[in-house]
Amino acid sequence: MLVGTATIAESLDRKFLNALNQVEASGRTGAIVGDNGKALGGYQIHKVYWQDAVQYDKSIGGKYQDVTNKAYAEKIVTAYLNRYAKQAVLSNDYETLARIHNGGPKGAKKTATTGYWQKVKKVLDN
Repeated sequence: MLVGTATIAESLDRKFLNALNQVEASGRTGAIVGDNGKALGGYQIHKVYWQDAVQYDKSIGGKYQDVTNKAYAEKIVTAYLNRYAKQAVLSNDYETLARIHNGGPKGAKKTATTGYWQKVKKVLDN
């Protein structure tokens, strides 16, 4: 939804965010470095993912290293998924959201992300 020139991101379900964090970092938060130094934080956010999110929701601001802060990282994940999968956010389509988080804007169509979704689904089902 647009209000003036500001983008309003729809919230993500806490259970879904917790599942992503569990799969990405075993529930840990903070200065976690992964993917051979290419991803940071409890949601393992890559710089290009961060750039997409702050471009979509300019009110977030900050710098890439801020993704090591859980609350900030959740704003980034929320903005990114709203940018590329607004309908999935609105309908709580966790499979689409998880696969895009893992595989980029077209991640829901990539067979390489199905295993990631199975991991997230297992956490959500427990």
